Amino acid sequence: MKRTGTRTTVILGAALAGSMLLAACGSTSSAKPQSTTTKKGGIAYYAEAAGANPNYILPLTSGAEFSIANLAQFQILMYRPLYFFGQGDKAEINYNLSIGNAPVYSNNDKTVTITLKKYQWSDGQPVTSNDVIFWMNLLKANKVDWGAYVPGDFPDNVVSYSAPNASTVVFHLNQSYSPTWFTYNELSQITPLPLAWDTTSLSTPLPNPSTTSIADMTTARAQAVYKFLNAQAQDLSTYASSPIWSVVDGPWKLASFSSAGHAVFVPNTKYSGPVKPSLSEFVELPFTSDSAEFNVLRAGNNAVTYGYLPNSDASQKSYVESIGYNVEPWTEFGFSYWNMNFNNPTCGPVFKQLYIRQALQHLVDQPAWITSFLHGDAVPNYSPVPVTPSNPFADAASRTDHYPYSTSAAKNLLTSHGWKMVNGVMTCESPGSSATECGAGISKGLALNLNLEYYSGSNSLTEEMTAYASAAKQAGINVILSSANGNTVFADEAPCTPTQPSCKWEMILAGTWEYSPDNYPTGGELFASGAGSNYGNYQSSEANALIAATHTSSDPQAALDAYQNFMAKELPDIYRPLPDAAISLISNKLGGVTQNPYLDITPEDWYFKG
Repeated sequence: MKRTGTRTTVILGAALAGSMLLAACGSTSSAKPQSTTTKKGGIAYYAEAAGANPNYILPLTSGAEFSIANLAQFQILMYRPLYFFGQGDKAEINYNLSIGNAPVYSNNDKTVTITLKKYQWSDGQPVTSNDVIFWMNLLKANKVDWGAYVPGDFPDNVVSYSAPNASTVVFHLNQSYSPTWFTYNELSQITPLPLAWDTTSLSTPLPNPSTTSIADMTTARAQAVYKFLNAQAQDLSTYASSPIWSVVDGPWKLASFSSAGHAVFVPNTKYSGPVKPSLSEFVELPFTSDSAEFNVLRAGNNAVTYGYLPNSDASQKSYVESIGYNVEPWTEFGFSYWNMNFNNPTCGPVFKQLYIRQALQHLVDQPAWITSFLHGDAVPNYSPVPVTPSNPFADAASRTDHYPYSTSAAKNLLTSHGWKMVNGVMTCESPGSSATECGAGISKGLALNLNLEYYSGSNSLTEEMTAYASAAKQAGINVILSSANGNTVFADEAPCTPTQPSCKWEMILAGTWEYSPDNYPTGGELFASGAGSNYGNYQSSEANALIAATHTSSDPQAALDAYQNFMAKELPDIYRPLPDAAISLISNKLGGVTQNPYLDITPEDWYFKG
């Protein structure tokens, strides 16, 4: 899973499991159209989300950098994952674009065997099973630094792994798992890494893969290598010149990169995948705000080939069509929310009260926000399981507004639990744990002054947050708003313990959540205790049990229904409308574009029309 300020707003049952995997096996990606009007070459300019530029290149990415900007629209261009997801606009696995063939499950689904296709690195070395083992060794030794880590899940649920030959990897699991879940949420996390990266210094020659013994890598060595690579990934100025990052197996390699996020890619001439780039260059352009991006786009001169229409400029659709852009909504497979910090020393006890979370949710006027601020380019969002694009996962609970907008309902929840209005702010007058008292850990006299930080650059989001603060004030909750650029907000929201200085944040809206590399929407990465992307430090034994059941149940859809029914009412975070990932504006001279529901971009498919 990845969180993102999106480009408009910044970032299976047993039978179903088999049918999804079989259907995917029979699918192929959309091949680049062969046409006499297709031009070879040309430069395409892609607008990054406002304030959410790429800033981390190592695929083993921590939670603080675990964003769409880094994973789906930067790293994946250079370093291909073992399994690629997205068949056109469908939320499913794409074996045609995957390095691995379909996994084979045996031994009562406790053994997984994967064979690799013939890919190669840009230094001429083949992509082999040892490159998968290298990833596994680094991940196992540094799992707490992986943004997708969930204690007990990957890689903890792998008892052993081996490479019997150069093209085969075998995993032995600690129990039987749903093949769909394990493929979509565990194997999906693997990115083969070149053995040239098995180093702790740039002052010595890079390793020779033929003499590197990855299978015998010790934990200490794996930690030292990760420490070195992570340090290199912090030095953005060297991304294009580094001998480390220049070894790629994806269709693109960096020609230049700035710390502001201006990235120039050129084709990797050694790329082994099925679709080779037609463009001579692909350029990602950073912007500080939606309006800055749109001003450049509508000025013409092809300065932006593939941009987006801010919600606040929805009335400009006809104009941008008249200057040569196709308007294409981009729907992501995800949900939108903001986190409460359950470990904040002062506000944590407040957020742990379900009635408080219910009151906060009652203040989100989803229909009005969609109409007034998002101009219809959004859908209501009531749980972590997406209702769009069309999918077999969401049930009725995820389509039901359990806490409709009502400032009076929010206010009544507070007054019925021992709060009283004092100088316009609800203040705890009856501390204690009974049904009519404020709740455990909340002291007498505590006032509901709550800080809410959100990412900057989006006019529509600012309107949402302003409306929310206004509604909260009517209920006696003083919501204090602040904003920062996307990367700053991501960093501010890191999981924490109550005694850490970094745990002072109270509520943060860092964007939307898009389901990859955990592509099956069970939520473990977000809500399981200790999970790497459990930014709000949410803890629930019932949620843990429901999440675990989605991994192993003989009826996964029933288990997923039980999970989403609980989370829709439990409110581990505050749900807001899910905007389209973008109202994309694509030059009508650009062909081959499909909009991936996991927000991965594939400019190797793109071409200019003759």
